[in-house]
Amino acid sequence: MRRELVEPRPNWRQDVEKLGLIFHTPKGVPYWDESVCYRFTSAEIDTLEAATEELQQLCLKAGQFIIDNDRFSDLHIPPAAVPAIKDAWEKEPPSLYGRFDLAYDGRNPPKLLEYNAQTPTALLEASVVQWYWRREVRPATDQFNSIHEKLIAKWTDLRSYLKGDALYFMHVDDAEDMMTVSYLRDTAEQARIRTSALLVREVGWNESAQCFRDLEEKPIRSLFALYPWEWLLGEFSGPVLKTCGAMDWIEPIWKMMWSNKGLLAILWEMFPQHPNLLEAHLQHPGGMGEYARKPLLSREGANVTLHTLGGTVETPGDYGEEGYVYQALAPIPCFDGNRPVLGSWYITDQGPAGMGIRESATPITDNLSRFVPHYFD
Repeated sequence: MRRELVEPRPNWRQDVEKLGLIFHTPKGVPYWDESVCYRFTSAEIDTLEAATEELQQLCLKAGQFIIDNDRFSDLHIPPAAVPAIKDAWEKEPPSLYGRFDLAYDGRNPPKLLEYNAQTPTALLEASVVQWYWRREVRPATDQFNSIHEKLIAKWTDLRSYLKGDALYFMHVDDAEDMMTVSYLRDTAEQARIRTSALLVREVGWNESAQCFRDLEEKPIRSLFALYPWEWLLGEFSGPVLKTCGAMDWIEPIWKMMWSNKGLLAILWEMFPQHPNLLEAHLQHPGGMGEYARKPLLSREGANVTLHTLGGTVETPGDYGEEGYVYQALAPIPCFDGNRPVLGSWYITDQGPAGMGIRESATPITDNLSRFVPHYFD
């Protein structure tokens, strides 16, 4: 694994915009960065793929453990949601994808930083944009990337399962979320699923019919929500819980067990010393000198505090009231002052599917961290 300097393509802005990446330089700050890339060996890619599959299997065991041992309060999951979570876990409604964020240096086993199991983004960049970059810039090489094909294969599997005559995609009025939903709709439509998009504020609740409706008052039977479950329950708790069994929610409500950083402590409790895990606890352990304190539900690096022998680094944000997890510091390599975090994608029933890399000049990956392409040979 090594970091390489690359000459950006002359018309790279137009090239990535044609593929749908419209926020490549938000507020003048580079997000898509093809002035560098990461090179891997095929053996290193095999290691990352195997670690991704292993972590998925560990999470499946952890989900059952949380249910069997009633550990929902440790994750600050509302009691009202527990019956719906148990029911969805048992019935296995549609589930699509997730992204494991990993620390990896090419020598030691990849370590799990967190699992973005419900609303992962940076999908178009990982699936399409960096693939076309490789074809043009490193045509004789390969890339850990079958995300597009596996998404279409998964949607094809779900086509006969989904309720209603259309799959709705719900998102907030945000450029990144809109781009992610547009790409996911495209993959679903390639699997011959009819789709429609709605902003969160455009989804209505019909009390007499006890169902959600679109702008034309048509009932919504299948809904992909790029919207965290804790927000859904906070804003529409009654209607959401009433419909968990009657309509298809993607991702299903049981993903609340995985999209919670308390999962990291549960995994360590179940599999201590596992080579792909970092020590993690729900309460601060006295013997942990250097560690990261992460809110259970934070996103994009918000409200993370790193305690190191050299001092403390922290990020602002609005999270933390839900509690924290304390995780040993990850061995993230540093290349000329840049720290890469590898996002390894898993498509349900299709397996490990590909990787996207976010690079930061700070110890904490946040929403300003750059996306850089990769290849292997």
